[in-house]
Amino acid sequence: MTIAVCPGSYDPVTSGHLDVIERCTAFFEQVHVVIAVNGAKEPLFTTDERIAMLRRALDDDGYTNVIVSSWTGLITQYCTNVGATVMVKGLRQNGDYEAELGMALVNRKLAGIETLFLPADPMKEHISSSIVKDVARHGGDVTGMVPDSVIPMLNKAMPHPEL
Repeated sequence: MTIAVCPGSYDPVTSGHLDVIERCTAFFEQVHVVIAVNGAKEPLFTTDERIAMLRRALDDDGYTNVIVSSWTGLITQYCTNVGATVMVKGLRQNGDYEAELGMALVNRKLAGIETLFLPADPMKEHISSSIVKDVARHGGDVTGMVPDSVIPMLNKAMPHPEL
């Protein structure tokens, strides 16, 4: 069985994330979407909230070969534990490639894990979790940038005065 891992913070999950995950399901028999817990970052949503967010978005789309989980240690160890041989990363723009390349080389050195880079859908390459949070923080409409089920969670986490 060919197993892939799609790690990320998913804080919150965006339509760009879902695009990459959906494309992975066509290439791999099993896709692990892993919330990589980074102690240096302070997420808006808890790990459990992000897991629930992802599961709901993926269940709504009917994916049966996707497993959602979280991991605190090196993502290469997670890959080894589940028998994954490839990590998949979505790339939005040039800066993403530069940031991800070093990590890909280290992951190969540490555990022989190859990294597959998938370019973002041009209609979604501008979407990031940071931009979504910034728009939501200021009362903007994030419809289409995140799954519909995420919008109420964002509104609750980032209340804003009526405009």
